[in-house]
Amino acid sequence: MHNDILAQLLALQDTSFQAFTQKLIPTVDPDRVIGVRTPVLRKLAKNLIKQGDYEEFLAKLPHHYFEENQLHAFLLSDMKDFSRCLAFVEPFLSYIDNWATCDQLSPKVFRWHKLELLPSIKRWIGSKETYRIRFGIKLLMDHFLDEDLQIEYLELVAKVESSAYYVNMMRAWFFATALAKQWESTLPYLSQRRLDPWTHNKSIQKAMESFRITKEHKELLKSFK
Repeated sequence: MHNDILAQLLALQDTSFQAFTQKLIPTVDPDRVIGVRTPVLRKLAKNLIKQGDYEEFLAKLPHHYFEENQLHAFLLSDMKDFSRCLAFVEPFLSYIDNWATCDQLSPKVFRWHKLELLPSIKRWIGSKETYRIRFGIKLLMDHFLDEDLQIEYLELVAKVESSAYYVNMMRAWFFATALAKQWESTLPYLSQRRLDPWTHNKSIQKAMESFRITKEHKELLKSFK
């Protein structure tokens, strides 16, 4: 089954898109990029789900090609059973080596099991692995910044100490989104400079680029640079 899926991926290669993708994910060896467009990968994932025969592929880690990891992420994102999905996500996180696969791993079932998911999120954010941390922060951003926001979620991300670019970029994205959704609760992290300088400035930059933050709020944020 795994070899059959790889053969399908190779047959779907788009060499012009391959070059574009290689530049987009600098942490991945260019030789590991086939060049398959995202809509094509998503369609293949849906076809495999309909066939119901892809668990051998999910179990065969690590994958060699970037597109295999992308396909893996799309298959997990459409998995219906929470416990089963979480069980497959856990080992996969250790093999994610780029921001694109990390960010496109977005299981829909997680939104219905947020309290059950929270212990795993906290554990991932507390790890030492770049993309495990990034994934945990992204889940907090996606699912915990609305009516059920707790200050502890903001604190959890604020206290992350990492020199990894892809961790701190996600932290900045998190706080810019939090400013758009929960201005009053989030503002002290910028006004009181509770973040490291790089993440502080990047959070303000991303907030300034947001259409969800008012002109008045942006003027205030400028004063915190």
